[in-house]
Amino acid sequence: MIKAIVFDFGNVICFPQKPEIREEMARLAGLPFEKFNELDHKLRCEYDRGGFDGKGYYKSLLAEAGIFPDDKCLEKITKTDQDGWKNMNPGTIKLMEDIQAAHITLGILSNMPYDFLAWGMENIPIFARADAAVFSCDYHLIKPEPAIYEVLRKQLDCPYGDIVFFDDLEDNIAKARELGIEGIVWNGPDAAREELEKRFKIVLA
Repeated sequence: MIKAIVFDFGNVICFPQKPEIREEMARLAGLPFEKFNELDHKLRCEYDRGGFDGKGYYKSLLAEAGIFPDDKCLEKITKTDQDGWKNMNPGTIKLMEDIQAAHITLGILSNMPYDFLAWGMENIPIFARADAAVFSCDYHLIKPEPAIYEVLRKQLDCPYGDIVFFDDLEDNIAKARELGIEGIVWNGPDAAREELEKRFKIVLA
């Protein structure tokens, strides 16, 4: 029996960053777009794990490319990055609200750095309203490491098999399924609502 439904944040609760955001970050960094994305993909896990604040992360990333910008530049890159994640998907928010209205436990499981989490706790009401919220920086663990799913399970206080988890990344869903979680790759709020109804017989308002 499904007792809890859990959502990732990036590209799920919020819309994806627009390409022009990434292009502006690369421009500010003084790197070609492809090189900037390559370094970010390689190193970002430690930012999400809580090992850096924004300026520290981008200072470390750019040092890999032999670039040593001043604090003002680092602040601009960090702000541009964070602003790109602030566009919430109203369909997902409504789905989450409907889940709580149906008296089903609502959770969030997200890789997220301290900088954005601090903003989110003040400006994204569903963060505070969720019954369980596990953010990577708080535990120095990241998806798809099994330990972060165990933190989630303990907060939800139910077996893995009673949890549905939506995430946009295949690797995160694959690990969730290994543990027994009903993992579903995110295809938007309408598809998620249909999946809940057809597969799990959960009818929401």
